[in-house]
Amino acid sequence: MAMSLPISIRSVTKRYGAFAALDDIGLEIASGEFITLLGPSGSGKTTLLMVLAGFIRPDSGEVRFGDRDVSLTPPHKRDVGMVFQNYALFPHMSVAGNLAYPLKLRGAGKSAIAERVNRALDMVQLQGLGERQVDQLSGGQKQRVALARAIIFEPRILLMDEPLSALDKKLREQMQIEVRHLHQRLGMTTVYVTHDQREALTMSDRIAVIDRGRFKQIGRPRDIYERPDSRFIAEFIGESSFLPVTVRDGAAWIGERPLKLARVPPGAAGGHLLVLRPEKLQILAAGAADGLNRLDGEVKEVVYQGESSLLYVALAGGQQVAIRQPATSAAPAVPDIGQPIRLGLAPSDTIIVPADAAP
Repeated sequence: MAMSLPISIRSVTKRYGAFAALDDIGLEIASGEFITLLGPSGSGKTTLLMVLAGFIRPDSGEVRFGDRDVSLTPPHKRDVGMVFQNYALFPHMSVAGNLAYPLKLRGAGKSAIAERVNRALDMVQLQGLGERQVDQLSGGQKQRVALARAIIFEPRILLMDEPLSALDKKLREQMQIEVRHLHQRLGMTTVYVTHDQREALTMSDRIAVIDRGRFKQIGRPRDIYERPDSRFIAEFIGESSFLPVTVRDGAAWIGERPLKLARVPPGAAGGHLLVLRPEKLQILAAGAADGLNRLDGEVKEVVYQGESSLLYVALAGGQQVAIRQPATSAAPAVPDIGQPIRLGLAPSDTIIVPADAAP
């Protein structure tokens, strides 16, 4: 497999009239890294991917693959593999014909093509299906063919534009792991676009969250989820409820009650929001709140979801929060609707973000 390349995105801007699809953004992607561009519809993630592919030319800024400036290089000379959302397979060709096509364009010989087609089929677990027609394949098989075609000529960079969005939930989750394992085996620099937060958390070395043409937070999946920088990140990635808190003199307060935190963000002061993840809250028995932040309320609704139940709780101050209770014999019993409930939150799970950070 060819050596992977780092990618450098420097002050890239792309406007359509007054609308900034990309607004002076920069990002350094390491050689062999799997990075996901994550954001809501219209955030700029696909525009950036098309800039990397060469299908869109930025108004300003620079894109470098390794030490080469490719900002003006046409797509077919960038040596990148591309996997599209709609597969973009040739319907009149067999599976093997689709895989052979990029090799023929590069002048490969027949024996080399046959060998690499078989090897690519093995990589994506489609052994023996080379002669099958595209319209005879399932959605998951078509996606594997599209992936195999993108990597068969051993590109140094792989770009993927929401490639799993057309698959059903079970197959999509299976393919997420398969793509991740394939990346680990091949090691090519991969830029993956999705609007699915769980998919990004599952697959990525790092996640670059983008909104309104600008990066909001870039980091490892665990850091993005466990330590969001803003309300936007906390709302967009995972489920969250928010409670107003005040930071003064290096401590946080809910009303007049001090809040136990693992750390107060440096320089924090004034109005903030406590981020409450449903799975971080726990039901407390009477007198069991030692060392935890305590929230008292009343159960308003219980939604059974198989492996867990989702409880909606009205707190004493009127705010509503959600708590996810796993369906295990060791978990406390779920109170009935209308019953009082006491919730606990460990200081290590007590995260605050600026109150003015909402989009």
